Amino acid sequence: MAARPTWQGYLRLSLVSCPVALYTATARTGEVHFNMLHGTTHNRIKMIPTDPETGPVERSEIVKGYEIEKGRYVVITDDEIKNVRLETTRTLDIERFVDEEDIDRLYWNDPYFLVPDGDMAVEAFTVIREAMTKAGQVALGRLVMHQRERLMALEPRGKGILAYSLRTKGEVKDAAEVFDRIPDIKPNPQMIEIAAKIIEQQEGPFDPSQFNDRYEDALRALIKEKEKGSTVTAPAEPKEAEVIDLMEALRRSLGQGGGERRKPAREGAAPAKKPAARKPAAKKRA
Repeated sequence: MAARPTWQGYLRLSLVSCPVALYTATARTGEVHFNMLHGTTHNRIKMIPTDPETGPVERSEIVKGYEIEKGRYVVITDDEIKNVRLETTRTLDIERFVDEEDIDRLYWNDPYFLVPDGDMAVEAFTVIREAMTKAGQVALGRLVMHQRERLMALEPRGKGILAYSLRTKGEVKDAAEVFDRIPDIKPNPQMIEIAAKIIEQQEGPFDPSQFNDRYEDALRALIKEKEKGSTVTAPAEPKEAEVIDLMEALRRSLGQGGGERRKPAREGAAPAKKPAARKPAAKKRA
Protein backbone atom coordinates (compact mmCIF):
# COMPACT_ATOMS: atom_id res chain seq x y z
CA MET A 1 0.00 0.00 0.00
CA ALA A 2 1.38 3.43 -0.95
CA ALA A 3 2.19 5.70 1.96
CA ARG A 4 -0.28 8.47 2.66
CA PRO A 5 1.12 12.00 2.79
CA THR A 6 1.23 13.71 6.16
CA TRP A 7 0.56 17.09 4.57
CA GLN A 8 -0.33 18.40 1.11
CA GLY A 9 -0.11 21.97 -0.09
CA TYR A 10 2.18 24.31 -2.00
CA LEU A 11 5.90 25.02 -1.80
CA ARG A 12 6.62 28.65 -2.59
CA LEU A 13 9.84 30.54 -3.21
CA SER A 14 8.93 34.19 -3.79
CA LEU A 15 6.57 34.10 -6.81
CA VAL A 16 7.40 30.51 -7.82
CA SER A 17 5.17 27.79 -6.35
CA CYS A 18 4.17 24.19 -6.98
CA PRO A 19 1.97 21.51 -5.34
CA VAL A 20 3.92 19.28 -2.94
CA ALA A 21 3.32 16.39 -0.56
CA LEU A 22 5.08 15.70 2.73
CA TYR A 23 5.78 12.12 3.89
CA THR A 24 7.21 10.90 7.18
CA ALA A 25 10.81 9.72 6.74
CA THR A 26 10.88 7.27 9.65
CA ALA A 27 8.78 4.26 10.69
CA ARG A 28 7.91 2.56 13.96
CA THR A 29 6.44 -0.60 12.51
CA GLY A 30 9.09 -2.75 14.17
CA GLU A 31 8.19 -1.80 17.73
CA VAL A 32 6.57 -4.36 20.04
CA HIS A 33 3.14 -3.18 21.16
CA PHE A 34 1.02 -4.78 23.88
CA ASN A 35 -2.78 -4.78 24.18
CA MET A 36 -4.62 -4.48 27.48
CA LEU A 37 -6.49 -7.71 28.26
CA HIS A 38 -8.73 -8.99 31.04
CA GLY A 39 -6.59 -11.12 33.35
CA THR A 40 -8.98 -14.11 33.27
CA THR A 41 -10.81 -14.05 29.92
CA HIS A 42 -7.97 -12.48 27.90
CA ASN A 43 -10.55 -10.33 26.12
CA ARG A 44 -9.29 -6.93 24.99
CA ILE A 45 -10.29 -4.10 27.26
CA LYS A 46 -12.43 -1.35 25.70
CA MET A 47 -11.88 2.24 26.72
CA ILE A 48 -15.35 3.72 27.21
CA PRO A 49 -15.64 7.52 27.58
CA THR A 50 -17.29 8.16 30.92
CA ASP A 51 -18.71 11.22 32.62
CA PRO A 52 -17.90 11.00 36.35
CA GLU A 53 -21.47 12.07 37.20
CA THR A 54 -23.71 10.58 34.47
CA GLY A 55 -21.70 7.52 33.42
CA PRO A 56 -20.76 6.33 29.88
CA VAL A 57 -21.25 8.83 27.03
CA GLU A 58 -21.46 8.51 23.24
CA ARG A 59 -18.58 9.79 21.12
CA SER A 60 -20.99 12.17 19.40
CA GLU A 61 -21.62 13.89 22.74
CA ILE A 62 -17.96 14.75 23.31
CA VAL A 63 -16.79 18.32 22.63
CA LYS A 64 -13.42 20.06 22.90
CA GLY A 65 -12.78 22.33 25.85
CA TYR A 66 -9.85 24.46 27.02
CA GLU A 67 -9.40 24.78 30.78
CA ILE A 68 -8.96 28.46 31.65
CA GLU A 69 -9.04 27.78 35.39
CA LYS A 70 -9.64 24.77 37.62
CA GLY A 71 -12.94 23.16 36.54
CA ARG A 72 -13.86 26.02 34.14
CA TYR A 73 -13.63 25.45 30.38
CA VAL A 74 -14.17 27.33 27.15
CA VAL A 75 -15.87 25.00 24.63
CA ILE A 76 -14.61 25.22 21.03
CA THR A 77 -16.36 23.51 18.10
CA ASP A 78 -14.62 21.83 15.16
CA ASP A 79 -16.05 24.43 12.79
CA GLU A 80 -14.62 27.25 14.90
CA ILE A 81 -11.20 25.58 14.82
CA LYS A 82 -11.41 25.22 11.02
CA ASN A 83 -12.22 28.93 10.76
CA VAL A 84 -8.84 29.78 12.30
CA ARG A 85 -7.19 29.81 8.88
CA LEU A 86 -3.54 30.69 8.34
CA GLU A 87 -1.78 30.89 5.02
CA THR A 88 0.56 28.17 6.26
CA THR A 89 -2.31 25.67 6.40
CA ARG A 90 -1.90 25.23 2.64
CA THR A 91 1.46 26.85 1.79
CA LEU A 92 5.04 26.11 2.85
CA ASP A 93 6.49 29.54 2.15
CA ILE A 94 10.30 29.73 2.18
CA GLU A 95 11.09 32.79 4.28
CA ARG A 96 14.89 32.77 4.53
CA PHE A 97 18.09 30.80 4.03
CA VAL A 98 20.61 30.06 6.79
CA ASP A 99 23.79 28.03 7.29
CA GLU A 100 23.14 24.58 8.74
CA GLU A 101 25.71 25.24 11.49
CA ASP A 102 23.58 28.16 12.71
CA ILE A 103 20.80 25.79 13.85
CA ASP A 104 21.56 24.21 17.22
CA ARG A 105 21.05 20.42 17.23
CA LEU A 106 18.57 20.80 20.06
CA TYR A 107 16.10 22.35 17.62
CA TRP A 108 16.10 19.57 14.99
CA ASN A 109 13.03 17.36 15.36
CA ASP A 110 11.28 14.90 12.99
CA PRO A 111 12.43 14.24 9.38
CA TYR A 112 10.12 14.20 6.35
CA PHE A 113 10.40 13.71 2.58
CA LEU A 114 9.07 16.58 0.46
CA VAL A 115 8.16 15.68 -3.15
CA PRO A 116 6.26 17.27 -6.06
CA ASP A 117 2.56 16.41 -5.99
CA GLY A 118 1.73 15.53 -9.59
CA ASP A 119 3.58 15.68 -12.92
CA MET A 120 2.74 19.35 -13.49
CA ALA A 121 4.65 20.27 -10.31
CA VAL A 122 7.95 18.57 -11.21
CA GLU A 123 9.52 21.39 -13.24
CA ALA A 124 8.96 24.15 -10.66
CA PHE A 125 9.94 21.79 -7.82
CA THR A 126 13.18 20.89 -9.61
CA VAL A 127 14.03 24.55 -10.19
CA ILE A 128 13.58 25.32 -6.48
CA ARG A 129 15.56 22.23 -5.43
CA GLU A 130 18.49 22.98 -7.76
CA ALA A 131 18.57 26.63 -6.68
CA MET A 132 18.76 25.45 -3.06
CA THR A 133 21.59 23.06 -3.97
CA LYS A 134 23.53 25.91 -5.59
CA ALA A 135 23.00 28.16 -2.57
CA GLY A 136 24.32 25.45 -0.23
CA GLN A 137 22.12 26.64 2.62
CA VAL A 138 19.11 25.41 4.58
CA ALA A 139 15.74 26.96 3.73
CA LEU A 140 13.32 27.87 6.52
CA GLY A 141 9.55 27.98 6.14
CA ARG A 142 6.35 27.36 8.09
CA LEU A 143 3.35 25.12 7.68
CA VAL A 144 0.39 23.97 9.78
CA MET A 145 0.51 20.25 10.54
CA HIS A 146 -1.41 18.32 13.21
CA GLN A 147 -3.14 21.54 14.28
CA ARG A 148 0.13 23.32 14.97
CA GLU A 149 2.17 25.79 12.99
CA ARG A 150 5.66 24.34 12.65
CA LEU A 151 8.92 25.81 11.48
CA MET A 152 10.51 23.58 8.81
CA ALA A 153 14.11 23.30 7.65
CA LEU A 154 14.54 22.17 4.03
CA GLU A 155 17.62 20.83 2.24
CA PRO A 156 18.05 19.03 -1.11
CA ARG A 157 18.38 15.22 -0.92
CA GLY A 158 18.68 13.29 -4.18
CA LYS A 159 15.75 14.08 -6.44
CA GLY A 160 13.67 15.40 -3.56
CA ILE A 161 13.94 17.63 -0.51
CA LEU A 162 14.54 16.53 3.06
CA ALA A 163 12.44 18.51 5.52
CA TYR A 164 12.85 18.66 9.28
CA SER A 165 10.39 20.13 11.73
CA LEU A 166 12.19 22.43 14.16
CA ARG A 167 11.33 22.90 17.81
CA THR A 168 10.41 26.37 18.97
CA LYS A 169 12.51 28.29 21.48
CA GLY A 170 9.87 27.65 24.15
CA GLU A 171 10.25 23.87 23.66
CA VAL A 172 14.02 23.87 24.19
CA LYS A 173 15.29 24.09 27.75
CA ASP A 174 18.34 26.08 28.74
CA ALA A 175 21.26 23.66 29.09
CA ALA A 176 22.80 25.85 31.79
CA GLU A 177 19.93 24.93 34.15
CA VAL A 178 21.35 21.38 34.25
CA PHE A 179 24.99 21.73 33.23
CA ASP A 180 25.73 24.47 35.76
CA ARG A 181 25.27 21.89 38.52
CA ILE A 182 28.38 20.04 37.32
CA PRO A 183 31.39 20.98 39.50
CA ASP A 184 34.15 22.83 37.64
CA ILE A 185 37.30 20.70 38.05
CA LYS A 186 40.62 20.36 36.22
CA PRO A 187 41.15 16.70 35.24
CA ASN A 188 44.57 15.07 35.10
CA PRO A 189 46.11 15.80 31.63
CA GLN A 190 47.57 12.28 31.50
CA MET A 191 44.11 10.78 32.02
CA ILE A 192 42.74 12.93 29.20
CA GLU A 193 45.55 11.75 26.92
CA ILE A 194 44.81 8.08 27.66
CA ALA A 195 41.05 8.64 27.14
CA ALA A 196 41.81 10.32 23.79
CA LYS A 197 43.80 7.24 22.70
CA ILE A 198 40.87 4.99 23.69
CA ILE A 199 38.59 7.13 21.51
CA GLU A 200 41.07 6.87 18.63
CA GLN A 201 41.02 3.06 18.93
CA GLN A 202 37.24 3.02 18.66
CA GLU A 203 36.94 5.36 15.66
CA GLY A 204 35.02 4.05 12.67
CA PRO A 205 32.35 4.91 10.10
CA PHE A 206 28.70 5.21 11.10
CA ASP A 207 26.79 2.14 9.90
CA PRO A 208 23.18 2.14 11.16
CA SER A 209 22.78 -1.52 10.15
CA GLN A 210 25.15 -2.44 12.98
CA PHE A 211 22.80 -1.02 15.59
CA ASN A 212 19.51 -2.57 16.61
CA ASP A 213 17.18 -2.31 19.59
CA ARG A 214 18.37 -5.18 21.80
CA TYR A 215 15.49 -4.61 24.21
CA GLU A 216 12.97 -5.10 21.37
CA ASP A 217 14.85 -8.26 20.33
CA ALA A 218 14.67 -9.58 23.90
CA LEU A 219 10.92 -8.86 24.05
CA ARG A 220 10.33 -10.76 20.79
CA ALA A 221 12.36 -13.70 22.09
CA LEU A 222 10.29 -13.65 25.29
CA ILE A 223 7.03 -13.67 23.27
CA LYS A 224 8.22 -16.67 21.19
CA GLU A 225 9.14 -18.63 24.32
CA LYS A 226 5.78 -17.84 25.94
CA GLU A 227 3.98 -18.84 22.73
CA LYS A 228 5.63 -22.26 22.96
CA GLY A 229 4.44 -22.58 26.55
CA SER A 230 7.92 -22.27 28.04
CA THR A 231 8.50 -20.85 31.48
CA VAL A 232 10.74 -17.83 31.32
CA THR A 233 13.00 -17.26 34.31
CA ALA A 234 14.53 -13.96 35.27
CA PRO A 235 18.19 -13.53 34.30
CA ALA A 236 20.84 -13.08 36.95
CA GLU A 237 21.10 -9.57 38.33
CA PRO A 238 24.00 -7.66 36.78
CA LYS A 239 26.96 -7.12 39.04
CA GLU A 240 27.38 -3.66 40.43
CA ALA A 241 30.25 -1.72 38.96
CA GLU A 242 33.39 -2.04 40.99
CA VAL A 243 34.85 1.12 42.46
CA ILE A 244 38.38 1.15 41.05
CA ASP A 245 41.13 3.68 40.53
CA LEU A 246 40.26 5.91 37.54
CA MET A 247 43.80 5.95 36.15
CA GLU A 248 44.00 2.16 36.41
CA ALA A 249 40.63 1.81 34.65
CA LEU A 250 41.81 4.05 31.80
CA ARG A 251 45.05 2.08 31.37
CA ARG A 252 43.19 -1.23 31.35
CA SER A 253 40.70 0.12 28.82
CA LEU A 254 43.55 1.27 26.57
CA GLY A 255 45.08 -2.20 26.79
CA GLN A 256 41.83 -3.85 25.70
CA GLY A 257 41.66 -1.66 22.58
CA GLY A 258 38.52 -1.31 20.53
CA GLY A 259 37.65 -2.06 16.95
CA GLU A 260 40.38 -2.75 14.40
CA ARG A 261 43.85 -1.96 15.75
CA ARG A 262 46.43 -0.35 13.52
CA LYS A 263 49.16 -2.76 12.34
CA PRO A 264 52.68 -1.89 13.57
CA ALA A 265 55.02 -0.50 10.92
CA ARG A 266 57.58 -2.93 9.52
CA GLU A 267 61.23 -2.42 10.37
CA GLY A 268 62.90 -0.11 7.89
CA ALA A 269 59.60 0.97 6.38
CA ALA A 270 59.03 4.62 5.70
CA PRO A 271 57.11 6.38 8.47
CA ALA A 272 53.39 6.54 7.84
CA LYS A 273 52.00 9.82 6.69
CA LYS A 274 49.92 11.69 9.16
CA PRO A 275 46.25 11.62 8.23
CA ALA A 276 44.82 14.83 6.87
CA ALA A 277 42.91 16.96 9.32
CA ARG A 278 39.34 15.76 9.49
CA LYS A 279 36.55 18.14 8.72
CA PRO A 280 34.05 18.71 11.52
CA ALA A 281 31.34 16.05 11.40
CA ALA A 282 28.19 17.13 9.61
CA LYS A 283 25.19 17.48 11.84
CA LYS A 284 22.89 14.47 11.75
CA ARG A 285 19.38 14.94 13.02
CA ALA A 286 17.64 11.61 12.49
